[in-house]
Amino acid sequence: MRTEDFDYQLPEELIAQTPIENRDHSKMLVLDKKTGKIRHQNFHDITQELNENDVLVLNDTKVLPARLYGEKEDTKAVIEILLLKEEENNTWECLTKPAKRVKLGTIVSFGQGILKAKCIRIKEEGIRVFKLIYKGILYEILDQLGEMPLPPYIHEKLQDKNRYQTVYAKNLGSAAAPTAGLHFTKDLLNELERKNVKVVYITLHVGLGTFRPVTVEDITQHKMHSEFYIMDKETANILNRAKKNNQRIISVGTTSTRTLETIMNLYGQFKECSGWTDIFIYPGYQFQAIDALITNFHLPKSTLLMLVSALAGKENIMKAYEEAIQRNYRFFSFGDSMFIQ
Repeated sequence: MRTEDFDYQLPEELIAQTPIENRDHSKMLVLDKKTGKIRHQNFHDITQELNENDVLVLNDTKVLPARLYGEKEDTKAVIEILLLKEEENNTWECLTKPAKRVKLGTIVSFGQGILKAKCIRIKEEGIRVFKLIYKGILYEILDQLGEMPLPPYIHEKLQDKNRYQTVYAKNLGSAAAPTAGLHFTKDLLNELERKNVKVVYITLHVGLGTFRPVTVEDITQHKMHSEFYIMDKETANILNRAKKNNQRIISVGTTSTRTLETIMNLYGQFKECSGWTDIFIYPGYQFQAIDALITNFHLPKSTLLMLVSALAGKENIMKAYEEAIQRNYRFFSFGDSMFIQ
């Protein structure tokens, strides 16, 4: 299967640069994965699309303001780092620009020395491992100095940091938002619970894979970076009961999907666990965990587009994307939504 098979042409003006004023007022394309039929709704209509006893699975990861701009202590050259994941105490794997300027032993200073980062290991693809040096609490320093790590296709400055967080974000650790969840409001979640839709949470800290394009011609040769996930006992029990009773499990976002499918592949059931996943889902994959998916519109030739094509069929997805473009849907992180049922 070729990466080129997952390409499509998107007019640049359809790339959403800012969040919509009301989270739940985005458009929602509803796609029936069996028939390929398409309907057009607004996101707040999700309350009509979900049924009593459906289980909705949300990723409660919280995005770190992890993009930092500093300067090399010796030459004062400007260096940008993006904290990706903590390897151990204060040792972080970081996407670094320009990486070629950062050698072993290089010290980068941020906020006039409030935070310093010393390069202790060099990895491929612009990755450097830094030892962070500071006084106080790192997350408070990041709140002061860091910016939200918006994707490179967003050029507008984010006015409110909270708009790149879900309203239920809780566990700090992501390098990007689980963007399918950005459409939910607290009122909408309360309304779903009143309808007896069960709402449960898992955590997957979104990492470098989100920023990596597929560069190989044969998609089976693509290597996913691993990301850390957690499922608690209560969520596992609710999901296992849902499976037993043939209730629908609806995943919010590709991050939740990858977590649920990873756990089901490993254990044949849901269970309290944590670990690292590098699961890569593309057409031919047999889904074991989820029945439906709420997601955004994804980049051409991306692993996320391959995942939704595996669920709904590539032909159905490409047709839906074509119709979304014709109807001026907004694409990518701050864009409109799709419900694959």
